Amino acid sequence: MIHGTEGGGKAEIIVALDEPSLDDARRLMDRLKGRARFYKVGLQLFTAAGPAAVEAVKAHGARVFLDLKLHDIPNTVASAVRSARGLGVDLCTIHLGGGPEMCAAAVESAGDATTILGVTVLTSSDETTLRACGVGGTVAAQVERLAVMGWQAGVRGLVASALEVQRLRGLLGPEAVLVIPGVRPAGADAGDQKRTATPAEVVRRGATHLVVGRPISRAEDPAAAYEAIGQEIAEVDNKT
Repeated sequence: MIHGTEGGGKAEIIVALDEPSLDDARRLMDRLKGRARFYKVGLQLFTAAGPAAVEAVKAHGARVFLDLKLHDIPNTVASAVRSARGLGVDLCTIHLGGGPEMCAAAVESAGDATTILGVTVLTSSDETTLRACGVGGTVAAQVERLAVMGWQAGVRGLVASALEVQRLRGLLGPEAVLVIPGVRPAGADAGDQKRTATPAEVVRRGATHLVVGRPISRAEDPAAAYEAIGQEIAEVDNKT
C-alpha cells in the first residue's frame, strides 16, 4: 500500500509512458534507466500492448501506475481491479463518477496490494466542459464533491489538478495519496492540459506524486529532463 505524505518532502515523479507501442515504451525506459522508478501505463499503451506493458515496467524494476480510469458496474470494476492487482499494479485509477458502490467494490478488490486512485475532474476539463455534461457549479466544487464521496467509500488516493491539490490536502489530511497530472516545468508547452502548475508549485501544495509526460518523453535528453525536475523537487524539500 502506498501511503500519503503531507507537504513536499517525499513527492515522487511518475513518468507517463504515453507511447504508441511497447517498443517505444521500452526505449524510453532504457533512456531513463537508473533514474525513473515509477511509470504510468495509460489507455494508449495498454490498448496497444495489454498486460505486457505492465510486465515490461516491472522488468525494469519500477512500480506501475495503471491509469485506465475504470468506470462500469461495481462487479465489473471489482473484477478489473482484481486482475490489475494480480499483475502487480501499485496504483490503479477509477472514475469517482461511478458512485460509492463502485468505489467500495474497487477498494475491496484492491486489498492492501494496490492503491485505488479516484479521478475527480480531468485536467483537460474546465467549467465549460462540466456544463456541457450537465454538471453545474465550479470545477473546484465538483472535485471536492467527488473527493468526499470517494473518501467515504474507502478510496484513499485521488487524481486531481494542481489547482485543487492544496484544498484536498487540507480537506482529507496527511493520509491521502494525491497524484497530480498536468505538471509542466516553467516555460513548457501546456499541450491539451488546462489546469497545470510547475513541479515546485505542486509539491508545495501537498502532492505525493507528480505525473510528467511530454516534458520528459519528448525532451531531447529525457534523462536530463527527469533530473532537472527531480532537482526542482529537491530544492523544495530543502526549504521545508
